[in-house]
Amino acid sequence: MCTFDKDKGPRRLMKKGLTLILVGHINFILGAIVHGSVLRHISKPSQHISTEYTVANIISVTSGLLSIATGIIAIVVSRNLPVLRLQIGLLIASFLNALLSAACCIGLLLAISITVAHNGEGLLLGCNFTDVPINARSPVSAKCPFDTTRIYDTTLALWIPCALLSAVEIGVSIWCFLVGLALRGLPPCGNSYIKEQLEVEAECGPQGRRLIGKHLNSDP
Repeated sequence: MCTFDKDKGPRRLMKKGLTLILVGHINFILGAIVHGSVLRHISKPSQHISTEYTVANIISVTSGLLSIATGIIAIVVSRNLPVLRLQIGLLIASFLNALLSAACCIGLLLAISITVAHNGEGLLLGCNFTDVPINARSPVSAKCPFDTTRIYDTTLALWIPCALLSAVEIGVSIWCFLVGLALRGLPPCGNSYIKEQLEVEAECGPQGRRLIGKHLNSDP
């Protein structure tokens, strides 16, 4: 995983960047749908909603945005490997995205576990309960200011893919972070040969290569 082929590596890095952009967009959209269809009805200050629901969903949306940004940086780096600032940007962005995606995955798994364990009672905290026990699967005994139809199934159906996509973001972000270490020659993926090659290319640049070409053409 630490190996970086200078010939095939840029193409692989570009593919990983495209993957992050795609997964980030899907995760962002799913998180927005959960908030728009479920959480916005039960996250009002006057109601006592469990904090883990809103926090997990906000982290999910933020993780999607950061994954998109990291994917864009990875694509730019794949076309400009010798640029030092881009290499450092890839290291920082991928590291932060891996941490945020891990927090998102853990938070969503926690929210899913709590929801399943309590039969979705936390999703109906804004309702007026009757004396009959109630859960999200049978909300007929409560008066709610919002439509409770399939609220339990809809939330889980959106949260579970979000958790899986967050796991994908973790793996791809770690891969991009290791590539950044390889490009900078840092342990445990340090490769001084690749770093030296990239530094030579950065020093030469387009102007240096043109001068070398003119010099060779002027020779008899």
